Amino acid sequence: MNPDSRRSRKYLREFNFKSLFIEELGWDHYDKELEIFADSKTFTLSAIAEKRGMAAFLCPCPRNGRIPDYAARRKIEKQTAESVHEHIIIYTDHEETMQIWQWVKREPGKPAACREHTYHKSQTGDSLLQKLQNIAFSLEDEETLTLPHVTGRMRKAFDVERVTKRFYDRFKKEHDSFFSFIMGIPDDDLHRWYASVMLNRLMFIYFVQKKGFLDSDSDYLRNKLMQSKQQGKDLFYKDVLCPLFFEGFAKKAKDRSEKINRLLGEVPYLNGGLFLKHQIEELHGRDIQITDKAFEKLFDFFDQYQWHLDERPLRKDNEINPDVLGYIFEKYINQKQMGAYYTKEDITEYISKNTVIPYLFDAAKKKCKIAFEGVDFVGAGLKPAPTVWQLLQTDPDRYIYDAVKKGVELELPEEIAVGIKDVSKRTEWNKPAASEYALPTEIWREVVARRQRYEEVKSRMLNGDIRSINDLITYNLDIRQFAQDVIWNSEGPELLRAFYHAIEDVTVLDPTCGSGAFLFAALNILEPLYEACLDRMQVFVDELERSEIKHRKDKYGDFKEILKRVGEHPNLKYFIFKSIIVNNLYGVDIMEEAIEICKLRLFLKLVAQIDSIEHIEPLPDIDFNIRAGNTLVGFATYDEVKKAVTGRDQMAMQFDDTMQRIEEQAEDVDRLFQLFHKQQTELGGEVAPEDKQALKDKLKVLEDELNQYLAGEYGIDPNKKTAYEKWLKSHHPFHWFIEFYGILKKGGFDVIIGNPPYVEYSKIKNEYTIKNYGTESCGNIYAFTIERSLKIASTKAFSGLIVPLSLMSTERMSELQSLLLNENRILWISAYDVYPCKLFEGAKQRLSILLTSAKVSEKLLWTSRYNRWKPEEREYLFPLLFFWNSSLEKNISVIPKFGNKISNVILKKVSKYKPASFIRSNEHVSFYVHRIPYNYVKAFDFIPYFYNEKDGVKKSEDYKPYHLLDPKQAIVMLAVLNSNLFFWMWYTLFEGYHCGRHEIYSFPIGLDKMSSDKKSSLIELAEKLMKDINRNKNRKKCWYKKTGKVVYDEFYPRLSKPIIDEIDRVLAKHYGFTDEELDFIINYDIKYRLGIDS
Repeated sequence: MNPDSRRSRKYLREFNFKSLFIEELGWDHYDKELEIFADSKTFTLSAIAEKRGMAAFLCPCPRNGRIPDYAARRKIEKQTAESVHEHIIIYTDHEETMQIWQWVKREPGKPAACREHTYHKSQTGDSLLQKLQNIAFSLEDEETLTLPHVTGRMRKAFDVERVTKRFYDRFKKEHDSFFSFIMGIPDDDLHRWYASVMLNRLMFIYFVQKKGFLDSDSDYLRNKLMQSKQQGKDLFYKDVLCPLFFEGFAKKAKDRSEKINRLLGEVPYLNGGLFLKHQIEELHGRDIQITDKAFEKLFDFFDQYQWHLDERPLRKDNEINPDVLGYIFEKYINQKQMGAYYTKEDITEYISKNTVIPYLFDAAKKKCKIAFEGVDFVGAGLKPAPTVWQLLQTDPDRYIYDAVKKGVELELPEEIAVGIKDVSKRTEWNKPAASEYALPTEIWREVVARRQRYEEVKSRMLNGDIRSINDLITYNLDIRQFAQDVIWNSEGPELLRAFYHAIEDVTVLDPTCGSGAFLFAALNILEPLYEACLDRMQVFVDELERSEIKHRKDKYGDFKEILKRVGEHPNLKYFIFKSIIVNNLYGVDIMEEAIEICKLRLFLKLVAQIDSIEHIEPLPDIDFNIRAGNTLVGFATYDEVKKAVTGRDQMAMQFDDTMQRIEEQAEDVDRLFQLFHKQQTELGGEVAPEDKQALKDKLKVLEDELNQYLAGEYGIDPNKKTAYEKWLKSHHPFHWFIEFYGILKKGGFDVIIGNPPYVEYSKIKNEYTIKNYGTESCGNIYAFTIERSLKIASTKAFSGLIVPLSLMSTERMSELQSLLLNENRILWISAYDVYPCKLFEGAKQRLSILLTSAKVSEKLLWTSRYNRWKPEEREYLFPLLFFWNSSLEKNISVIPKFGNKISNVILKKVSKYKPASFIRSNEHVSFYVHRIPYNYVKAFDFIPYFYNEKDGVKKSEDYKPYHLLDPKQAIVMLAVLNSNLFFWMWYTLFEGYHCGRHEIYSFPIGLDKMSSDKKSSLIELAEKLMKDINRNKNRKKCWYKKTGKVVYDEFYPRLSKPIIDEIDRVLAKHYGFTDEELDFIINYDIKYRLGIDS
């Protein structure tokens, strides 16, 4: 429905809101009054209209009164939300000259953001009326209209992954086909790369043309191809596309020739580096030929899809949006072979918000300490000054995720509640919980634990115990909503200034950025905070102008200047996203194609904000933000360069001159880089190609010199050109010291996030080698990436990386563990299994997410439990993360996966005892243990049956032999290995995959301290268990290519769980467990171990 703009403007000027909403916007009649008490006054809100549960209210000023100030309006809005969650409030003055429209924007995955729009009768009201078009509804809408449609909150996306797979399968074929039509590039790698360059450009154009931005023709490319064919054969590439790229998009209309303008029609100037000549075109541009048939075939493929340059969810199988391209690009550049996986949005959002926002808070605190620490006026008989933390005290539930709060307002059923204090009465706790209490698949045991966690966290908030931004990570609170509210509720300008400058200045790096998933997440974290700052500035300025109190003319002068600069841009969202992309985001990747894709996706994000061709501004050139190079090879710091130069320039005087010259050149490059940045964000600001080339040339001189010093460290003589060029190509050095000189000179990057490749060093050693890494013995690229990240991070930096679980659980990572734990930072590590579901589909990789804080005086280590989930639980995985204080178990080089206090207590009790003394013997075997447990450790005193056609009957290689000298102690150990306690300890300490000598030999059984009656009980239970295990076994058959028919016995320990539990009751007495601790061990991970389904 399109409201009549003339009538709408009339109703707006007349303050006739009922007619505006009901006649023009298609809302429904609604009668309701609310009385709100705020700031010692009563305000009466009267309903104007409603639409499917969303209400519009009028809050008029009392006679001789003024519109409530911003703080009071926020209080009115919060109280209104208690009665009508979704609403708009219109505040008016008594003389009916001014209106303030207030609503709260709620979107999944984003903090609720309060928005206000001030309208004065003397204004045209165009900007307000434009916003109101979005909430206008027609009769055709009525049948399917629901509250989620009205509020814009329905974001349940169509099955993006299914669309992706279908598109990707065709995309691969079309890429190969397009590649075959390109002629004139002799190098095969460059040839294939250029096919990707062209497809990237053409997909970008497809999105842009569908918005009507290319000569108002939504089929611009197809029509231009047809026109070109009328002029002659195979002219489209040279005579249309090249001029479009290098003249049309790269120059303003006034700078193009008349002939080019006639050829191309009205096309926007885009700039942005995407449509400057590519290095392949510089090398082979004259020789490159692409036939018309290539484009016909490609456009036929593209035209099978609807291209939407917006962020709404997909509704059909044939729709493509920029999000789909994110998946496509990651798949296409074949990162999986390099140990990298496409990172889903819930992971990137969790890591980004818990690194970017804490940094912003720390930075703001340095400039406005009083807002965070307050001032104690108690001695003077006054109340302490308020701090930002009081928001948590005032409304704790606002910052606790909905998943945690599910059903907490309901009293537990009696049969469940009775077990909280009496362990013996928990007979119902392992059953599926009622839906009104539970999240999908939850059993009562989980519901009780979640509720207890909720009460604990809420109590801490109410008591004012959460007083640092790091606490919001530890207690897993809604840090995005808190940051939004702190900005919106800033009472004085100092806090707002501090946050705004922190947002303007923060440097966020992904050192292995791929196609930019983490940079996108950071962009989406920063954007609402940036906008909230601008909105809050506007409120300060508006209230100052309405104020009757005398003030200085330059009061809030900085706010006015910022708002003036923003107002000069035709599109606010575009300005904000562009500012963040240019000023805050940095990425490096070894694959040049991945870098191009990352930039392309960022450009699409910008263009998606524009609705009218008149509002298109030049795209930013981010070639110096998003860089190609090997993160792990090159000089990262001044000291590394100094060491290399010292080694080569033996004369001290010559060394001093060299380093001074390198520093001066680096500073010169950085000055140009800063100017380059500044020009990007100014209206009409653009960098001339010759200025950009000058910057590249200066940078190249420095790169060449440092490459020669680095080659020397690798034993390569730069004068031997063939060997030197080969080394350059294989190692692709990236010198952080000069590439980001200004950032590193200030101390380093502020936030480092990402998903580094998980590749064994041995697999790439023949391609390139690393030098001077303390973590080289760890043997995996991800360990080197963490070490490099710490080196280029500032002392104030927060970081977040998703890496293999081996970080926590294998001896090989001891150097990396020591490096992290000696950093004087707070660490938060959460752990994720692969059964029943995986974080990365298609990759059976057990993972951990590592978050690190700025450097602190007291370092801490927090860990989660080892998380498992079913598909329907994935949505709640991150909101339900719980952390507990942990520590490195140095003797076995593992970091326990705790997540709760009771785990810590149990481990301390068990760890007081000594392990058993195993011996290696091929003749005397006490028992056999399956090397890969799943839910239960399988330890048997017999050889399980195994047969294959190749070898006949034999022992399966999956069962490994173990021996103790004392036969009775061996049977005791057999009982222990089958216990819930051993499974818990193995799963908590180690990787939860292999169970071998390291894991078994290190278990502190304490045989020397165990009483004879307990040993006798365990021997008896072990014998009973072996009989039961054999009784429940099942003989299975299968076939394999190498061995033919295979016959083996399959065992089901879960059917013997009652006997296993008896073993744990004996062990509980041995270790001194309480009833609560024994209950925890017996029922650890019970839903998955017993396969309980709700």
